[in-house]
Amino acid sequence: MNKEVLVIGGGLAGSEAAYYLASHGIKTTLVEMKPKKFTPAHESENYGELVCSNSLKSNDVYANACGLLKEEMRLLGSMIIEAADNTKVPAGAALAVDREKFSAYITEKLKNCPNLTLVSEEVEKLPEIEKDGDRYAIIATGPLTAEALSEDILRVTGGGLHFYDASAPIVSADSVDMTCTFTGDRYGKGTGDYINCPMTKEEYYAFVDELLKAEKAELHAFEKREIFEGCMPVEVMASRGVDTLRYGTLKPVGLADEDGKRPYAVLQLRKENEEGTTYNLVGFQTNLKFPEQKRVFSMIPALKNAEFLRYGVMHRNTYIQSPDVLNRDFSFKNNRRLFFAGQITGVEGYVESAASGLLVAIRIADEILERPQLEFDDRTVCGALQTHISTLTKDFQPMNANFGILAPMSTRIRDKKERYRALAERALETVKGELAKQQNQ
Repeated sequence: MNKEVLVIGGGLAGSEAAYYLASHGIKTTLVEMKPKKFTPAHESENYGELVCSNSLKSNDVYANACGLLKEEMRLLGSMIIEAADNTKVPAGAALAVDREKFSAYITEKLKNCPNLTLVSEEVEKLPEIEKDGDRYAIIATGPLTAEALSEDILRVTGGGLHFYDASAPIVSADSVDMTCTFTGDRYGKGTGDYINCPMTKEEYYAFVDELLKAEKAELHAFEKREIFEGCMPVEVMASRGVDTLRYGTLKPVGLADEDGKRPYAVLQLRKENEEGTTYNLVGFQTNLKFPEQKRVFSMIPALKNAEFLRYGVMHRNTYIQSPDVLNRDFSFKNNRRLFFAGQITGVEGYVESAASGLLVAIRIADEILERPQLEFDDRTVCGALQTHISTLTKDFQPMNANFGILAPMSTRIRDKKERYRALAERALETVKGELAKQQNQ
């Protein structure tokens, strides 16, 4: 077998794709510019580095579409979900990971994978791939694609879009005043893994007032920025109305303190590592200057003496107009040997990004190994995401996994819980059916 695959980008999508292909006996080269060059948001030399939250969102297969997507990926042999399952930290119903152990796990898997060559260098132009040759290429450089390659991609694709992403601060666990907190997951789901930091009415409005006055970091290149709703900075949310945070990031619904009372507002802290020595301020993505983050966030009683180990940052994310240039299988319309994967395609989120890499790898492997093609329709989350990135629309935006993008059930189910369960059961049966069909042919 003379065919080989070049994967550019060692994030979640690229790592997933490269490992799947190489582990199936296909000669693969994974090119990643780290550690020779880093983006403003990256600092680890490992593959699969998480740059924002350490949460891969819900792990509930039957109540959350991202949980369902993880299970679809498990069935398909996802290395990224395997890594997450093996490095998880307590986070209620969510699948959160120890970010250092997670990326180290991925790196170790890649380094020890036969048929896989790892190269550290910056790629500045799209590779020359013959339309009917023996080489395939996957561009999985992510939302922080280096400038030279980004410009070449935009040149070839005829333009693109930008939006701006923000990450939340991390604090030292022993600096949190636990006398001002209570533990528990929303609605009692999970195993009580979140640290809840309540605020009174007076404390909440004082906090919002100072948050709105706080000085933001100067971002010269962000003059015409578009902020993606899924990563909205907390100060931007607060500017939409004084009570906006109480119905969003700081909502107290489903939480009760030790006396059974619901606080006026609540900030949740989630473990960043397995040891529980660091905590993430859930939903507190921000673009405030570092001293302002310290000043304003310390107004929350439990954080009055908090040691900030990492401040929140905001950075540009880039994605292409996928419906204009990509086929449903993520291949380039002008060259079906060239593929794109990850957030650069307009799938939004860690799991969604890895899923696209897995889908591309399966597509290429099916062709090279001359086995029946796995086809996923909109009954599955995988298939629905493929439809999203390939459906022409006037306002193409990044998309997270959600039940709304799945094909509806043939019979209407009014109860939401029952409907979600039915959709999930159908999706998993569809994936299993495709795998069985392929194996039996």
